[in-house]
Amino acid sequence: MSPEPVFPGVFIDETPSPRAITGLPTGIAAFIGSFAAGPVGSPVRVTSFLEFEQVFGGLDATSETSYALSQFFQTGGLSAFVIRIEGAASLAGFLGSGEAGGGLAALDLVETFDILVIPEAAQLPTADMLSVYAAAEAAVARHRAMLIIDSPPDVATPDAMIAWLATNDSLRHANAAVYFPRVCVFDPLNPATPRTIGAGGSMAGLYAATDSTRGVWKAPAGTSAGLTAIDDLVYLLSDEENGALNRLGINALRRFTGHGPVCWGARTLLGADDLASDWKYIPVRRLALHIEASVARGIAFAVFEPNDEPLFAELRFAITRFLDSLFRQGAFQGAKASDAYFVRCDGATASEDERASGLVAIEIGFAPLRPAEFVTLRILQKTA
Repeated sequence: MSPEPVFPGVFIDETPSPRAITGLPTGIAAFIGSFAAGPVGSPVRVTSFLEFEQVFGGLDATSETSYALSQFFQTGGLSAFVIRIEGAASLAGFLGSGEAGGGLAALDLVETFDILVIPEAAQLPTADMLSVYAAAEAAVARHRAMLIIDSPPDVATPDAMIAWLATNDSLRHANAAVYFPRVCVFDPLNPATPRTIGAGGSMAGLYAATDSTRGVWKAPAGTSAGLTAIDDLVYLLSDEENGALNRLGINALRRFTGHGPVCWGARTLLGADDLASDWKYIPVRRLALHIEASVARGIAFAVFEPNDEPLFAELRFAITRFLDSLFRQGAFQGAKASDAYFVRCDGATASEDERASGLVAIEIGFAPLRPAEFVTLRILQKTA
């Protein structure tokens, strides 16, 4: 309340600052796998491969995930949550449980991550692999993250990759991506022979590096998306083979003269041409997830507030400020803000039944950096 002037002088009225939404960090990966040492079942945050070595024992010839983590940090990753499963790679180990913890169940203990990699899932029998990836896709949908899927070691040609995805078509998901071919990396445990691993760790590092330098809205692909930590690719694609994979939503890794190995695709597993999905492209999907996660976290203040116009106005103001900050960073198309995004929150965005049950509905639209189309998000916040 403003002080009431009762004598001549200067009076100060301290007013609360408007609510602000802060963008959540991106490029934070979660890795689940078997390791030589370290705590089992509980997620541990590491910010360098040296820290991973100190906690989990470093590279282990029986652990592809340890090599993936090395690639993550070498390619530009800065922070990862590591979850060690008990024993060797197995369906039970990867799934974990609510009571015993571990595996995918332990992701609920992680405050924030937006990339998930499970390299050793590709080594499981097909039925178990599909079960792990199905549970992983449910987890990334819940946590608003992306899953990078590795194909099995025996998928070594474009035809084999196309056949593998056709057989395992249930893997297609807006929050998942797959890359071909597998990669060859230097193996300190066997220096004479390069080690062949999936590209998941390398790509997670590239996602993180691109987020840091350009933003989550920039595709982690192109000549600037160098995979500098790998020695070679298991298969060298032609342009025609690249095109065939791209049309199916399979992202190619290429080697070009003067650039070395690079990522040459940016599609989700719903990115096949014939699916015509809104979530065809990885940067569009990741930007939408970033907005959803940041807004959902940032409007927690609305809980228990009266579900009426004063709250709607406060929500519109906070979300508009957040989206405008993204617009000014170059996240959207459009020469002016009104071309780039919109926020709707009023008595018309929620039905009477929704409002009666304590829900406030927010519609957010944004023009992603691709041909002028709006992608619309609808967010429900429980107020009571």
